[in-house]
Formats: sequence, structure tokens, C-alpha cells
Amino acid sequence: KRDYSMHIDIDHILDEIQSLPKYEEQLSLQVTESGSGGEGQLAKLDYKEEDFNVFAYDLPYTNSILSDLKMYRSRLMNMPPKYCYSYHKDPTPRMHIPLITNEKCFFVLDDEVLRLPADGNHYLIDTRKIHTFVNASFEKRLHIVGCVNEEMFPV
Repeated sequence: KRDYSMHIDIDHILDEIQSLPKYEEQLSLQVTESGSGGEGQLAKLDYKEEDFNVFAYDLPYTNSILSDLKMYRSRLMNMPPKYCYSYHKDPTPRMHIPLITNEKCFFVLDDEVLRLPADGNHYLIDTRKIHTFVNASFEKRLHIVGCVNEEMFPV
């Protein structure tokens, strides 16, 4: 679900994240109070998703967007070319802010194909439904992905 109520300056975020440490697939933008990162499968972590609510880096603009959107356990998700995730369900919905993508990158959500352009919008995806993500291109794909509360979905 696309939300037109806020325009996100993608270039500003891309500039801010240049200062971050190098990473392969994921980098936590929010950590626990003890500093634990939220990369990887939650089942392998000793925390709940909502415990990842402390900003890990000084990114004033990016952090303000994550706050405004009420995101937690937010991560930079880099998907390499010619790669896909397993077909799975998440415990909470996810907010996506596409930063770098192309038409050959897409979600399959309940057998529906969705493309999320890097156009300054954020996208609320009910990842409690079965889904996967595919990068069928020769270029990397980069999103900020964060958890949101179920109340974000109107009945």
C-alpha cells in the first residue's frame, strides 16, 4: 500500500548512509538498548522486534523519517543481483522505503506481483502474508525495511 502523504528525499538518505560501515546484505539502523543489532532471523535473536528501537547511527534525516513512520527494527537491506528470499511470513507488517531498485525487482505477496519504485514514497506491506522478494536484474537493490505495528493496517 503506497502512502502519498509524505515525500521522502531518497538522495538525502543515500548521502547520509555513505558514512555507514560496509555490509553485505543487512545493516541495522535501530538496535536494542544494549546495542544488539537486528540482522538475521528473529528466531535466532534473544529479543522481540519492538526491542530494536534505538538509533544506531547519527543520521538526522533518515532517523526522522523512521520516527515519523513509527518504524522499529529498521535495516538497510541490500539484495544482490540474481537473488531471491525464501517464501515466508513475518511476525509483523513491514514498511519499505526503496532507495535503489529497478523494474526487474519485485515482491510476490500472496501470489500477486508488486513493484516498489524508488520514487520518494514509502510502502506498507503486510508481510504476515506469505511472500518473497526477487532481484532478477544485474544490479543491486537497496531498501530500508522496518517493522510497524499491526494497527497501521486499517480494518
